Amino acid sequence: MDYLSLFIISFTIALSGALSPGPLLATVIYESSRGGFKSGPLLILGHALSEILMLAFILFGFSRFIHTPWVLKTVSLAGVIILFYFGLNILLSLPNLSFKFKEPSAKSKNLIIAGATVSITNPYWSVWWLTIGLGLLLAAKSQGFLAVGIFFLGHILADMSWYSAISLTISKGRRFISEKVYKGILACCGLCLIGFGIWFAFPKEKPKRQYTDLTEQFSLILISDSSASVTTPCQTPL
Repeated sequence: MDYLSLFIISFTIALSGALSPGPLLATVIYESSRGGFKSGPLLILGHALSEILMLAFILFGFSRFIHTPWVLKTVSLAGVIILFYFGLNILLSLPNLSFKFKEPSAKSKNLIIAGATVSITNPYWSVWWLTIGLGLLLAAKSQGFLAVGIFFLGHILADMSWYSAISLTISKGRRFISEKVYKGILACCGLCLIGFGIWFAFPKEKPKRQYTDLTEQFSLILISDSSASVTTPCQTPL
């Protein structure tokens, strides 16, 4: 497997996960509508930092610890609390919300932290990395650490490209909507975050793998080229 093919495969599989709606998407929409385009990339920077942390955990053999039931339950509980807090904060801020953009530079650090927090406390994000992410990472590692870097570059560029496009669309589209519609969109974001919190708190069943022909085919290519033992991927909302 050459490096270009590895990059394309990593980018495509990551994009298939990013396209699925989740707490990160709702947060990007909300913050972009308030702070403009820069809010999206800053949130994804925080998301990238959390993924670097997960990458390090997996490479140094801590994936079994992360996969233990009590760790996953702790992450889920924290996710429920944080999503409820974020969602309620959005709803409570609506009456006094200004229709003008706020300067994002003053809270850049907060957005980075928010991006990392929303990612880490999403249990489905952990499941993604412990299934498809783990498999692809091991396949890349068998070709050396340069391949690992290319795999991660393709992965995070997919996230950055998609969410930056969302952020740009929201920030530029604000001029064409009324304040009532604007607040309605933000209310939906708040309700979505609370809804995800309820979903995480009362799952009907444990997160299970949802196979897709595209990601499965790409992983099989990686497996055959690297002779690495990997798990079959799944697509989960990130």
